[in-house]
Amino acid sequence: MPLYPLHYQRYAYDMADIRVALIIDIVGSRQLTDRPAAQRAIHEAFETASRDVDAIEPLWATVGDEFQAVFATVRDALRVTTLMRLAFPDAIDCRFGLGAGEVRRLDGGRGGPIYDGSAWYHARGALDEVDQRGRAAPGLRTWFHSDDADETALVTSHLILRDHLIEGMSGRERRLAAGALRGEPQHRLADSEGITQSAVSQNLRRSGAAALIAAQRALGEEAGA
Repeated sequence: MPLYPLHYQRYAYDMADIRVALIIDIVGSRQLTDRPAAQRAIHEAFETASRDVDAIEPLWATVGDEFQAVFATVRDALRVTTLMRLAFPDAIDCRFGLGAGEVRRLDGGRGGPIYDGSAWYHARGALDEVDQRGRAAPGLRTWFHSDDADETALVTSHLILRDHLIEGMSGRERRLAAGALRGEPQHRLADSEGITQSAVSQNLRRSGAAALIAAQRALGEEAGA
């Protein structure tokens, strides 16, 4: 996370907003043969995933193959990161750190906006947690931190199961899951893959995508309630 010189403090908002900060880093970035292409793929995945979500700040690149974004709610952050993971090509893999808390926008830097606040410290801690826990759980890619212990436990348990399901999916299963989560009709998904609608339905059930979609919708319904 960037450091914030003291002279930036005079540009800070008077009140901090409670938001969700996202920090992404590329797994094995040094082994990539085309890092610019990988960064473009990550930006494209974010743009597709966030079409129906109003991100407070869309994804921007920082340093060391990291990316950051800001969301209004945990629900929005979970939806976008789910769709991003489903949209990545096989050669791209990323870790996600999510943190809920205060977000203060400071003066913009040359590479993008500069923020401060507890959400960023939580997101950085969550990213470090993924790195540590991922050694024992290779499929784990996302963690969440906030000041609320119950919220942290509930969201993180959802993420552990979500990442486990996605890790076991083939490329086709991820594409179908992403399309279904976006609300695309099954007959259109079938046409895009050159298979039958019945095969799409079976694929969604077999891969666990149907459960993943149901969980995501339940989050949305709960938030709406």
